[in-house]
Amino acid sequence: MATRAFGIDFGTSTIKIYKKGQGIVLDERNIIAISDRKNVIASGNDAFEMYERAPSNIKVSYPVRNGVIADVANMLSLLNHFMHRIGGTKRIGAADYIVATPTDITEVERRSFYDLIASSNLKVGKVRIVEKPIADAVGAGLDIMTARGVMIVDIGADTTEVSILSLGGIVLSKLIPVGGNRLDDAIKNMVKRKYNLYIGDKTAENIKKKLACALTTVAASIKVYGRDVVTGLPTEKEVSSADVYEAISEYMFAIIDAIKIILERTPPEISSDIIDSGIYITGGSAKIFALDQLMNKETDLKINICPDSANTVVNGLGRIMEDHKLSTLADALRPKTIVN
Repeated sequence: MATRAFGIDFGTSTIKIYKKGQGIVLDERNIIAISDRKNVIASGNDAFEMYERAPSNIKVSYPVRNGVIADVANMLSLLNHFMHRIGGTKRIGAADYIVATPTDITEVERRSFYDLIASSNLKVGKVRIVEKPIADAVGAGLDIMTARGVMIVDIGADTTEVSILSLGGIVLSKLIPVGGNRLDDAIKNMVKRKYNLYIGDKTAENIKKKLACALTTVAASIKVYGRDVVTGLPTEKEVSSADVYEAISEYMFAIIDAIKIILERTPPEISSDIIDSGIYITGGSAKIFALDQLMNKETDLKINICPDSANTVVNGLGRIMEDHKLSTLADALRPKTIVN
């Protein structure tokens, strides 16, 4: 890697940028606000404040969906804005870039990450990619360069990826369309059905953070504000943790089913490694209360919730940049088996 290098995690919900030698220099919502005249009104956390509050002439949207770039123009505007912010008064000089990409995407979708950086206002040296499960494991402090197998589960915003890694590559991987956003939608639908109350995405996310539990062992509740389905007037209701469990439990077990499918197809020698070390859980929704207890109950394996689980991918990119022994992980894509 060059003296100046950046690692970028284009997440569905957030964008995180790691600068070689400095650490994480940007952690913002991956969202942009555009006027009907195509002018950028706000970006990142400022745009998120406008989400579900903006007038009709301002469109607030996420340019990344399911881990891939869905709106190239808006993502390009965001990237230019964020990198300009990082550079401050000085323009960022020539630098190498390393980008985390999902495993189960097409070559066209993979190429879009290259093209995005190449067409930006940046002075670009080399652009390399590393698959997210690999960056995830490295960022979690796991040694994936040896023949010892590792199992890691990344619960992201739109997807959950279950992977087995060994010898610096991906042995097995399964991606399912279940993530934090799906849990938010389930909570919204539950509140509407049970309480005749319309709530927004932000409110649903807040409920998830405060009440979501993978087991029924916790009893708690919070007041929720929204619009009454019948009268159309603003009102408040009290939502309990039992209600939230009812809404999200189906998706918790969908993740566990994906884990079981991968375990059933894992080579026996790697299975013995997983029995010893357990399963590592990362991603923004890894902090759901008692998730480790539920997974342990269903798999009878040790469950390790990684510290700083929301930042393991970008920290992994940083380690790959900083440690020359790991730099080969960012070169050519390695063969893997996608489990359907």
